[in-house]
Amino acid sequence: MTTLLRSLLGACALTTLSLSAYAETTLTIATVNNGDMIRMQKLTDDFTKANPDIKLNWVTLEENVLRQKVTTDIATKGGQFDVLTIGTYEVPIWGKKGWLVPLDNLGADYDVDDLLPAIRAGLTVGGKLYAAPFYGESSMVMYRKDLMDKAGLKMPDAPTWNFIKQAADKMTDKADGLYGICLRGKAGWGENMAFLSATANSFGARWFDEKWNPQFSTPEWKATLDFYVPLMNADGPPGASSNGFNENLALFDAGKCGMWIDATVAASFVTGKDSKVADQVGFALAPDNGLGKRGNWLWAWSLAIPAGSGKVVDAEKFVAWATSKHYTELVASKEGWANVPPGTRTSLYKNPDYLKAAPFAQMTLDSINSADPLHPTVKPVPYTGVQFVAIPEFQGIATDVGQDFSAALAGTTSVDAALAAAQASTEAAMKKAGYIK
Repeated sequence: MTTLLRSLLGACALTTLSLSAYAETTLTIATVNNGDMIRMQKLTDDFTKANPDIKLNWVTLEENVLRQKVTTDIATKGGQFDVLTIGTYEVPIWGKKGWLVPLDNLGADYDVDDLLPAIRAGLTVGGKLYAAPFYGESSMVMYRKDLMDKAGLKMPDAPTWNFIKQAADKMTDKADGLYGICLRGKAGWGENMAFLSATANSFGARWFDEKWNPQFSTPEWKATLDFYVPLMNADGPPGASSNGFNENLALFDAGKCGMWIDATVAASFVTGKDSKVADQVGFALAPDNGLGKRGNWLWAWSLAIPAGSGKVVDAEKFVAWATSKHYTELVASKEGWANVPPGTRTSLYKNPDYLKAAPFAQMTLDSINSADPLHPTVKPVPYTGVQFVAIPEFQGIATDVGQDFSAALAGTTSVDAALAAAQASTEAAMKKAGYIK
């Protein structure tokens, strides 16, 4: 009897182990190599302890590579990933195509209504949320207050591009390795073209007219590049045509940049422990040209589940955890309130602990709220999106244009030649897609 009982208990134990091994799920998560995402990976013990049957496999990629890989995978139904890090551009397009799972089960305590209206709207299709925002951003001016004082200038809360040029000229001291301004130059539809599209809006330019004709042959686009390229040549760092978000962040943190106009999410890093100039950083709205539009964008890096995933229930648990109020509080407890992911929840901007710790909080919120994806340009346009055009073809078109404009910055082609090439390639792509004849 004892031997039989032991045999039965042993069989039960083996069965339990087998079922446990069978029940274990591995989620493959594609994400970008930005600081907030790297921080999230370090904190996922909090998730796996609560969900011991779920293991996480991270695929962390540079921004351009991430976009290419996840787009290819979802378009071909490759099924390589269970959670995607994508943005405000992809979500409405992919949601309409049925490529994403609607996030209907984020949990009773998730509080979808707490999401900032501008961010939530960009991730919603047909009344359903198709991605949960990990962090939201606009863009703004980050500048060295000590260098501004040395130049005898005072940064306005809402500067003009002319003021930015004046300040950059006075701050630049190349002999000392100090550059008045650092701006994106790395080719990519979400790299240099995010910055230049938003900047072009403030110069009165637009990607397309109301009949979808490309507009790179217009005076407004020429004025944009005729401002940007000479500014960077005179006051920017060497090799700027290879610099994206991460490269410019490193330069600014090292004390090499007088000003940097980029994503508001950078604010916690330029004022953080790795910044040599943390106590000298000020913030201002992105510049304008007096035409009624500022050069700031609207974006949210968000987590979504591809329709091809066979692990939707577990994937939704992870998405809910990573974008929850609980996660915000976890980051605050480990890293301090200034380092929590910004730009997603109304409650964060009413939290006195956050407002006290984050001197950039109000400027971030003001920048997000001032971006208008429904009316992004001075002249009327048939599209939505501030630093992108919300059509499927834009990703390929803007990748090509980004290479032309990066070449102009590098000096391997002229501004006029880059604009002509952009006009020709965009016209060809729009004809092929059937927008124009």
